[in-house]
Amino acid sequence: MATIYEVSEAAGVSLATVSRVMNGNAKVSDRTRKKVEDAMAKLGYQPNAIAQSLASNRTNSVGLLVSELHGSYFGDLMSTVEQELKQHGKHVIITAGHVDEKREHEAIEFLKSRRCDALILHAEAVSDDYLKTLVKGKTPVVIINRKVDELDDNCFVVDNEKGGYLATKAVLDKGHRHIAYISGPLFKKDASDRLDGHRRALEEVGIAFNEDAVFEGDFHESSGQEGMQRLQQSYPQLTALVCANDEMASGAMTAAREAGYDIPSQLSIVGFDNVLFSRYLYPKLTTINNPIHAMGEMAAYWVLQHVYDIKSPIPIEHLFVPEIVDRDTLGNP
Repeated sequence: MATIYEVSEAAGVSLATVSRVMNGNAKVSDRTRKKVEDAMAKLGYQPNAIAQSLASNRTNSVGLLVSELHGSYFGDLMSTVEQELKQHGKHVIITAGHVDEKREHEAIEFLKSRRCDALILHAEAVSDDYLKTLVKGKTPVVIINRKVDELDDNCFVVDNEKGGYLATKAVLDKGHRHIAYISGPLFKKDASDRLDGHRRALEEVGIAFNEDAVFEGDFHESSGQEGMQRLQQSYPQLTALVCANDEMASGAMTAAREAGYDIPSQLSIVGFDNVLFSRYLYPKLTTINNPIHAMGEMAAYWVLQHVYDIKSPIPIEHLFVPEIVDRDTLGNP
């Protein structure tokens, strides 16, 4: 079996240079990197991951915490982070917290025990104080889809309040005045911010906020279906429905069709997230673009730059602006 010494000799470089190439260090020219990689390929050299870790104090692995392992939203986040880090020889260890404080805490401790070089967290249940303490530790941490006071440089977040405002304003601009709303679980900051935006849009045109026109869902399709069924009873005059994510909007569309509504001539529906399936629903769903792909990309760039000294190809942004994606489910009352 070839050794690092033989790679060094074959490539005509120092042991330190071979080590830098294996650890993805940016301070190696492309020409030198290719010489080392060619020598490794010719000799059939396989780096020892444990030895690399001990020598560099790096595991070349990044921990990623998500709320769930299913669904387009988290699928997009996981694939984006993995793709960006993989390009630089870094691996991703993924675990789920299931929106439960104890399980999120256990998942984060698991990632730390694997000696991850950094953590990317989509954490919804642990407290802000816990995250602030975590950031002060030895392992670099970035947080996605959650703004924590005093941690602006570590957070990547969309303006959820503005997104909720834009969704309802789009409905109001079409002339709707009887508007119902299906929220996510309101203990989540993104869900409560989106509802605040909805409320602000109503107040701007002098419409009083009506509790009977709101159903609290759980961000899953089934609660969108249940929400539509309930709102038919509590607010039968509704002509438009704003949903806090696309999954619930999809469920609401199913319930609306089963109840005999034509979309959008009898009922307009707007979602939030702009996940992949939203453009394949019938009718195609009007929604708010939640740039989770861009947030995941930026989080990966932050880790590469701050942890591995690999310069980001573009300036790192922390706050993302939502936009309306106008398709086919929004019409006049």
